Amino acid sequence: MFGFSNLIEILKKSPKKIVFTEGTDARILEASSRLLASNFLHPILVGKPDEIQEAAEEAGFNIRGAQIIDPDNFDRMDEMVEMFCELRKSKGVTPEQARETLSHANYFGTMLVKMGIADALLGGATYSTADTVRPALQLIKTKPGNKIVSSCFIMVRQAAIGDNEVMAMGDCAINIKPTEDELVEIALECAECAKIFGIDPKVAFLSYSTLGSGKGEDVDKMRNAAQKAKRLAPDLPIEGEIQFDAAVDPRVARTKCKDSKVAGHANTFIFPDINAANIGYKIAQRLGKFDAYGPILLGLNAPINDLSRGCNALEVYSMAIITAALA
Repeated sequence: MFGFSNLIEILKKSPKKIVFTEGTDARILEASSRLLASNFLHPILVGKPDEIQEAAEEAGFNIRGAQIIDPDNFDRMDEMVEMFCELRKSKGVTPEQARETLSHANYFGTMLVKMGIADALLGGATYSTADTVRPALQLIKTKPGNKIVSSCFIMVRQAAIGDNEVMAMGDCAINIKPTEDELVEIALECAECAKIFGIDPKVAFLSYSTLGSGKGEDVDKMRNAAQKAKRLAPDLPIEGEIQFDAAVDPRVARTKCKDSKVAGHANTFIFPDINAANIGYKIAQRLGKFDAYGPILLGLNAPINDLSRGCNALEVYSMAIITAALA
């Protein structure tokens, strides 16, 4: 079952480099200091070395050993500009425009991943989600076979005895009103992500209806998406459309869909839209006392993740481990 010790053991076998785009942020510096005390994940901080060192000293964090890269003094900038222009040639980007764009840490950091200098990126402590996702879409791009970038949250509730309770929820952060086909892609990506965190995925396409008990185009969308997903992944346990109570409560499941292998035991939840998803994970977090890790971006060619601007240093540290483990 999920625990950060499992992910750390994975990283110890193959240490990674992760780039932080906001090198002077105190939360980033605190998390980097903690990572530097280990040997499984090496931070790269984007920014001016003197400003980063001064910020670290003022905050009282030891970042000796961190790699600091300044876009204004990067010895491979000509190579980066050339690669950037090639990646954006359909937009007619000139070298001058590329240099201007690459002066921004979110684009510069993303290109460090593209060039293989870093294995992963974590941004968003001061940037919006769009400012993290846009460079990733333009430069890293989606994996072969994927048409969208989506996201999931890994939800963990600590158990006093035995295994922690862990589940996955998507898409809580990126796609506002996903289509049937987009929901299928979200579900399959969420299931693969869930496996990394020790979840044996049982996927529920959530609705206000359970297997035809309600009517409407929103019900049809979730039912059709579930059926398409079953055809694409016949070995993956999938149910839908299904109400949340039937998805998680065995007693309710016996009444509403007694023959289902997923109902009553679902742990990977696909919501019909971002409204429901965002509300759902926050209810679990605030009232259900689950820790929420994410949003974890899915479907990209390399692990790039977004922080909440309200995050703390522990969340940065945790998301850094999760992001690097995806590499």
